[in-house]
Amino acid sequence: MAKSKAQKKLMLEKLLAEFANKKAVFVDYSGLPVKEMENFRNSLEEKGVGFSVVKNTLAKIALTSNQIEVDAEILKRPLAIAFSADEVSGAKEVKNFTKTHENVEVLGGIIDKLFVPVTMINALSILPSREELYTKVVGSIASPLSGIVNVLAGNVRGLVSVLAQYRDKQV
Repeated sequence: MAKSKAQKKLMLEKLLAEFANKKAVFVDYSGLPVKEMENFRNSLEEKGVGFSVVKNTLAKIALTSNQIEVDAEILKRPLAIAFSADEVSGAKEVKNFTKTHENVEVLGGIIDKLFVPVTMINALSILPSREELYTKVVGSIASPLSGIVNVLAGNVRGLVSVLAQYRDKQV
């Protein structure tokens, strides 16, 4: 179904905002059945990653307007774009999907208004997410503290044990 000029204008405005504020992963979805495409979109949106099938001419206009240079070959293929707030989540979710669906191919991405190749997207996909990193930092901070608490409590436990043995001897 052809889109009207108003619909294309809204789509272009959305793309301009997404490229300006978020990180992107370009995906070639050719050969992916519609049902699987819907599942892919839903799984990404559950993880907070936006996903749009984009007309190449609109993508080219949005990229040019944001002064982002992309490999021209990418804009010649069926294009879908996954947008995320951070660098890792979009790359990780798209890469996980491509492991089970050979039809989906990662073409590259945009980070801080710079085009990054597939190798960078692959490297980002193996990094832990922001939440996982926060958990590790908190665990690293809490670990020495809990050790100190256990050491200090051990001294008190030892004193209580000695006093209890002394009391039992007296009776």
